[in-house]
Amino acid sequence: MKRTIKTLVAASLVGGSAATAGAYFGLVNVGADDPHLPAVYAFLSMARDRSIEVRSRDIVVPDLDNQELIRAGAGNYNAMCIGCHLAPGVAETELSQALYPAPPNLAEIGVDGNPAAAFWTIKHGIKATGMPAWGKSMADPYIWGMVAFLQQLPELDAQEYRALVASSGGHQHGGGETDMHNHENQHGTPGDDHHAGEMAGASHHDAAAADHHGGDLASADHPAGETPGASHHDAQPAAAAPKPATKTHTHADGKEHVHAH
Repeated sequence: MKRTIKTLVAASLVGGSAATAGAYFGLVNVGADDPHLPAVYAFLSMARDRSIEVRSRDIVVPDLDNQELIRAGAGNYNAMCIGCHLAPGVAETELSQALYPAPPNLAEIGVDGNPAAAFWTIKHGIKATGMPAWGKSMADPYIWGMVAFLQQLPELDAQEYRALVASSGGHQHGGGETDMHNHENQHGTPGDDHHAGEMAGASHHDAAAADHHGGDLASADHPAGETPGASHHDAQPAAAAPKPATKTHTHADGKEHVHAH
């Protein structure tokens, strides 16, 4: 028995040393475009699910059918979450396709039958997944609003989703809110300009930078062949004016006097 234990300990030490050496020499590819081995992914998924289950088991779930709670959650979800977790009528986004592990489509699964686990996940986040710990900026009632909304989300179509968001107060959770990157309607169908929303909200300084002399050029005369609206910096410099003719004569005292004509 002792020999078996010693063998297991030795094997563990060798295996641990080999794994450490491989990590140190950069053999582990941490790129998000290189999936884990199936066994590693299964282990990490089990560790994540069990961690959330254990830590959320004693959370008391409030009344999630409260309409005010649901509306408040709709506004925050639309502002903070659809870039990764999508929504009815919102196709895959740049974030949802690029993150690994891939964020779940909450428009399809909602709270997945466990609102307490959803609350814990939103509040505390998940390490090395891209899921933020929203509890650092959101008080619990606002997080419960998002959970209440998520419980309704799989039952909504695109029109119902937009109507519910429109009836909400938008992005609000008690102070400290920042502007979020809203992906709604930016990734609907192939061929659409997926940054149309961003372009529509571009600063007027960007437009001014494109033609910073627009007002001057609108009323200026342009030489033949010159494109209207082009910057005057692009035009060739005008030819120098000819110098006036001059005549010089010498006075009796030896000084020269120049006359311009």
